[in-house]
Amino acid sequence: MNQRIGFGSSGRRDARVLIVDDSAVARAALSRFITGSGRFQLAGAVPDAQRAMAFLRVERVDLILLDLVMPHQNGIDALPELLKAGGGARVLVVSSAAATGAEVTMRALALGAADTLVKPSIGAFATRFGETLLARLDLLAASGESGTAPRRTTVMTPPPFDAIAIGASTGGIHALASLLAQVPKHMTQPIAITQHLPPSFSPFFAAQVGTSAQRPCRVGEERGRLCAGEVLIAPGDAHLLLAKLPDGSIGTQLSQAPSPTGNRPSVDPMFTSMATVYGPRLLAIVLTGMGRDGLEGARAVRAAGGTIVVQDRESSVVWGMPGAVAGAGLADAVLAPHEIGAMIAAQRVGVRA
Repeated sequence: MNQRIGFGSSGRRDARVLIVDDSAVARAALSRFITGSGRFQLAGAVPDAQRAMAFLRVERVDLILLDLVMPHQNGIDALPELLKAGGGARVLVVSSAAATGAEVTMRALALGAADTLVKPSIGAFATRFGETLLARLDLLAASGESGTAPRRTTVMTPPPFDAIAIGASTGGIHALASLLAQVPKHMTQPIAITQHLPPSFSPFFAAQVGTSAQRPCRVGEERGRLCAGEVLIAPGDAHLLLAKLPDGSIGTQLSQAPSPTGNRPSVDPMFTSMATVYGPRLLAIVLTGMGRDGLEGARAVRAAGGTIVVQDRESSVVWGMPGAVAGAGLADAVLAPHEIGAMIAAQRVGVRA
């Protein structure tokens, strides 16, 4: 099974890809896209999770394309084992179940899948799907390349904070679960989260976050109020904004205004509005994600005297968003998600929401 290691035109080693799909047609089509790309190496193609595990015991791969609906053991159940056996390989779920199955897709992302892609019906593996697949693989392969990263910091005790703002995108579902699992369930500071997701996923995401955080969690709404101890999620089609009301409580607003990054919801307006409300008593966190969303908001948090923590490169699926903030010199700490959660747990008092 040993394959020749290839190198791209840039001189870097081509990422090795393992396909796990019970359909022979799908395996053949996916294999053609991989081998024809000129920038990825097909390490293997197997029909089920058991054979994938056997393959990974003797072969190293960088990327795994995983179907969810397979005989013997479905992809969801096999995902944790494949991630462990893969030794750092990133898993892209390619499944027809990702088309309308928001719940199963959310589960896959929470368990550690890097991203998901809808697999077309048999006979519909057109060029456009191939281009989308290769673009996703390019993103995941590039995120694992070495490069200069800022110095990691040890778990710190942050200054007193009254609220937490979290921004995330690709890979953020799993990172959030890891972070929130460390936060004491009796912590009274509210948490606001902007995660880039389709609108239909918002209710499933809120339910999942509520389970991970062991606290009330709901999707933000226009003219709502922020309550102590709860988690508020930006809906999939609007920015979540916070503002202080005349009676001293914190209200929520939704906005569909264009954002500089083109994201909706966007981390920037949430961070900016919360910096205005909480000033130096805001803890802002930027997790894994593509692009630069959160950078301008982080500048507003810094200007208001708040604390900014970003996810480290090693644990990020894509180090775009946290990397942009760290690269601008705005991060007070660079940590893995579970370390960020431990940091929060070290400072549990001081609520004024």
